[in-house]
Amino acid sequence: MSAPSYILGINAYHGDASAVLLCDGQLVAAIEEERYRRVKHWAGFPSRAIAGVMALGGVTGRDIAHVAVSRNPRAHLARKAWYTLCHRPGRRVVADRIGNARAVGGIAAPLASALGLPVHAVPPVHHVEHHRAHLASGFFVSPFDEAACCAIDGFGDFVSTSMGIGQGTALDIVGRVYFPHSLGALYTAVTQYLGFHGYGDEFKVMGLAPYGKPTVVPELRRLIQLRDGGAFELDLRFFRHWSDGVTMEWREGYPTMGPMYTAALEELLGPARDPGAPVTPRHEDIAHSLQVVYEESALHVLTGLWERTRMPALCLAGGCAMNSVANGKIRARTPFRRVYIQPAAGDNGTALGAAYDVWHRVLRGGRGFAMQHAYWGPAHSETDALGRLPAGDDNGCTFTVDRCPSADAVARATARLIADGNVVGWYQGRMEWGARALGNRSIVADPRRSDVRELINTRIKFREKFRPFAPSVAVEALDRYFEGAVADPFMIQVYPVREDRRAQIPAVTHVDGSGRLQTVDATTNPAYYRLIKEFEALTGVPIVLNTSFNENEPIVETPTQALDCFLRTRMDAIVLNNVIVRRVAAPDGGRVNTSPHPSGGGGADEPTRARV
Repeated sequence: MSAPSYILGINAYHGDASAVLLCDGQLVAAIEEERYRRVKHWAGFPSRAIAGVMALGGVTGRDIAHVAVSRNPRAHLARKAWYTLCHRPGRRVVADRIGNARAVGGIAAPLASALGLPVHAVPPVHHVEHHRAHLASGFFVSPFDEAACCAIDGFGDFVSTSMGIGQGTALDIVGRVYFPHSLGALYTAVTQYLGFHGYGDEFKVMGLAPYGKPTVVPELRRLIQLRDGGAFELDLRFFRHWSDGVTMEWREGYPTMGPMYTAALEELLGPARDPGAPVTPRHEDIAHSLQVVYEESALHVLTGLWERTRMPALCLAGGCAMNSVANGKIRARTPFRRVYIQPAAGDNGTALGAAYDVWHRVLRGGRGFAMQHAYWGPAHSETDALGRLPAGDDNGCTFTVDRCPSADAVARATARLIADGNVVGWYQGRMEWGARALGNRSIVADPRRSDVRELINTRIKFREKFRPFAPSVAVEALDRYFEGAVADPFMIQVYPVREDRRAQIPAVTHVDGSGRLQTVDATTNPAYYRLIKEFEALTGVPIVLNTSFNENEPIVETPTQALDCFLRTRMDAIVLNNVIVRRVAAPDGGRVNTSPHPSGGGGADEPTRARV
């Protein structure tokens, strides 16, 4: 019997650095570096994520047979050289690109350190073109034997959009859109114009869009021209990224990007919003109009891909595949009937795609894995974290600690807390892979409360009031609450909430009547499914509000991080595996028993109370 074949996949020196581990074509673990570094979208070398996936696999560096890196600095060299000669971009831009390429190309030393090996013993390193890695990350973990594949993002290895055909273990790229034309650049430039300059802030504009009207759609259509066959071109007068004005930093830490729009955009739309200025109806209208133009353009690309392939199934990847509003319209507005988008569709997922590209294309391995859930990170005991609870009075509050004897008891007690109006941090099992909290590192609340959105945004998340929340719905109730929706365990598609249900779940219904749903079933996440079903038993509603367990930081990874987030915000309770910690007011300095089980644990299936 041959030894297992381990492949380490990494996304390095790029935003959302990450690592994955495969064993004989089966995914073992997948982790983003930001969860350890506590810096959103952390860029650099993912040394801690590498250590994390190897620990979960129980392997050392000597067990790794191949390393797959989701960048290839040598890809499209002739096209890059021709572009540089024709357009002569500024020195800063060229220097940034050369520096990044050198870091990716010189990966052997940091890789050796991460694997605990001398440089000469590092296993074979395969550089996979960025967009090929995107396409592979969608198709090779999908449930489809064959599918049309598309990746849409800002840029990677000089490509912004790629189209392919996946069949079995083969993935053929049939079309590309090259730098400087990019739908991701279009969305980012207008996002920056609207005063959101942080890396990854495009999702804020997507959340703002439902509040506006399409008043400037004609103006924004001037930024892009749609061509036959799904092609497109930007009007480069409005953009700086192709010339000499944009610098990028992808080394250790938070990735940064300079302004991508020119003065021509301000001449077209008026003065850009200062990041500290209020968001006005005009800004809401621009956000709405941008979403309209983006959807037109992205669906144009996908329709062109369908016309080329005539395949009913689509695998979508790239940073733009995180635009859940557009994703929910693919089946209605293109001929594609089935859509698969894995939960780390952005650059984090290229580590996954690079690893599977090596497994199938280099090693000729067979298909045998489909990603049906996102729980590929580490799990932790809560024991050490509980010692961090303050003793005695803490800003007018004390804490009760209940240890539940079973998963059913945890679900029942937590459902009662939510139904009684409490906002609860929910920490369970293995951490999610990707940008969404999907029921293991989540903050949960009652979707029936019309005030809970503003409460969480202002008192817990400390962020813009317009930011929406997601409904986690028991899968069997999907059609009762949503129109034209299909099951989506990864919270990556938006669908209309049925009109007769909107008043019932206002906290998770966007202002335009839609919701970014997550379906939950008993097989892939039994603990979260139990919670939703217990909440339904109490309220008749098979849905809980779900938002990521964090506060202006990456999603929490450890129970200690979760408890720290709980203590510095106004959450009412936190559930750490089978332990429930409640914050209770104690005006007289005494301990107030407000447990769902006032007896403090008398029955066989009731929580057992411990004093802090």
